[in-house]
Amino acid sequence: MVTRELTHSGETQRFTVTRGAGGWEIREERDSRVVKKATYTDWHRVERALQVFELKSRQQTDGDV
Repeated sequence: MVTRELTHSGETQRFTVTRGAGGWEIREERDSRVVKKATYTDWHRVERALQVFELKSRQQTDGDV
C-alpha cells in the first residue's frame, strides 16, 4: 500500500494505492470525502495518477506562498 497525505490550510488531501484481485485501486480523498476512485490493471497508470496528485498538491501549496 502506498499513501501520500498533505495537510494545508486545514484541508487534508490523501492519495492511497492498494493492491486487489482486479489490479490496483487508487483513492483520492479530501477531508475524508472520496473525490476519485479507480482500479487500474496497468502499473504505469497508477504511477501517472500519483504524479498528477503530487503535481496538484504542489500547485496548491505554491499558490499560497
